[in-house]
Amino acid sequence: MAFELFVSLRYLLAKRRQTFISLITFISIAGVAVGVMALIVVLAVMNGFQEDLRKRILGVTSHVVLGHFNGTLADYGRVMEETKKEPGVVDATPFVYAQVMLSSARNVSGAVLRGIDPGTAHQVINIQENLIRGSLADLRAQQPEEGAVVSPGIILGVELANNLAVREGDWITVTSPGGRLTPMGQVPKSRPFQIVGILQSGMFEYDSTLAYIGLSAAQQFLGIGNAVTGIEVRVTDIYEARRVGDGLRGRLGPSFWVRDWMQMNQSLFSALKLEKVVMFIILTLIVLVAAFNIVSSLIMLVMEKTRDIAILKAMGATTTSIRKIFVFEGLLIGVSGTALGLVSGSALCSLLSKYKFIELPANVYYISTLPVHVEAWDVVIIALSAILISLVATLYPSMQAARLDPAEALRYE
Repeated sequence: MAFELFVSLRYLLAKRRQTFISLITFISIAGVAVGVMALIVVLAVMNGFQEDLRKRILGVTSHVVLGHFNGTLADYGRVMEETKKEPGVVDATPFVYAQVMLSSARNVSGAVLRGIDPGTAHQVINIQENLIRGSLADLRAQQPEEGAVVSPGIILGVELANNLAVREGDWITVTSPGGRLTPMGQVPKSRPFQIVGILQSGMFEYDSTLAYIGLSAAQQFLGIGNAVTGIEVRVTDIYEARRVGDGLRGRLGPSFWVRDWMQMNQSLFSALKLEKVVMFIILTLIVLVAAFNIVSSLIMLVMEKTRDIAILKAMGATTTSIRKIFVFEGLLIGVSGTALGLVSGSALCSLLSKYKFIELPANVYYISTLPVHVEAWDVVIIALSAILISLVATLYPSMQAARLDPAEALRYE
């Protein structure tokens, strides 16, 4: 063991004449521990919210969306084959998008109508997991013997269904503003649909606006023939979606636009990231308060150990060695507090994740319990920040101890 570290441990662990100094040392350790624990728990909860939000968003939207600048895509079969050749692409499915008005016997509401292929949509987006009633298979058009399509099904978001005061099995009328042209002018096109499912993603803006119908029913209703609005793509790694999107843009040409899920929700996730950074800075103030306790503890220790420092210098200890003694002591306080904070913070996060004893009001939040997700990189940054602050707190007391004149200190001994 190094000489300086040995002396630091003796000063830290040995009984002192001034009990008050020992009390401040313990308070410093506790302060660092509380600050580190608070940082771990708060950032884990924010990570949990962000992860849960990401899962809910990707439950109704795909990783990458591509379309043609002309508005519709006629040869979407060829485009899908080209898309699947791109490295990182798992699967693709066509979709139709339109703004419509839904009306029931009791109410009227605007909605986003999405026509999807029931056979391939579940391989790209997790709609089936979010259905609380019904199935994607119910969207397939029924073909009776005479060949006419009857009873086209529609799946509504739970909030949209509540606004329309309808439930599974009821009928609603879907009206498209882009109707047929008559001598009387543009006439909106309407068609009845039967509700075959209810979707609950947990996101109010989705649950209150989304309506799904089969791809063929959407093409027939909107009068776009065999064309689609675009292609939805699922990728292997969601964090590589931008790279895959750039590859698809280069593969398909400049006439296609490509957007990934991060671009489509950039403002939301940027706000969450900014909030996480601000909370980290605010809670770091707890560790700073503990650092002031470390400074005061070391200054009083220097005053108490003036005679010892003078004797060490008289015996040949260098200025650097004296400085190291008090730097090591401050670091031992910081490392001890950081270790206690890491253990207690991780244990509290584990308890919150396992037992979920903190409940959230359902009418305010989209989840009922507090989500917790600890990221290793956050723990590393918190630990390094706490130790760095503790190290900075030792600089002034250690320099004061190193400047001590042994002759002046021992003159009256």
